[in-house]
Amino acid sequence: MSLTVFAELKFWLLVLFSLVVPVAIYVLLLVTRAVSPMTVLALGLALILIAGFDTYLLQSLVQMAKATASLADDAVFVSELTLGLYLLPVLFAGIGVNVVSHVLIRHLGEAERQFEKDRNPDRR
Repeated sequence: MSLTVFAELKFWLLVLFSLVVPVAIYVLLLVTRAVSPMTVLALGLALILIAGFDTYLLQSLVQMAKATASLADDAVFVSELTLGLYLLPVLFAGIGVNVVSHVLIRHLGEAERQFEKDRNPDRR
């Protein structure tokens, strides 16, 4: 084990999955003019999975930080600041759930309209 968790692969994975990947997903969703519902659903589920992976990495880094002699990683991972770090996965999971819900609600609305149309072919 290294002297600090900032040199560990798990820390850099946390940075990647807490900042880079979610921002790339948000940018993709915002700049794309046309996107299929399945793509939106997949990206929403990806945000939920990222939140779970971030939580795992944070818990792992907290345990590693307790075992190191470095005070810098203790200040980040073994203090009140850790609570702030958990807000990012909560944000990603919340947005992911909202995106998934949006896709499902739209699909169900379209399915209900199709059902009514098939049931009453005389009415528009």
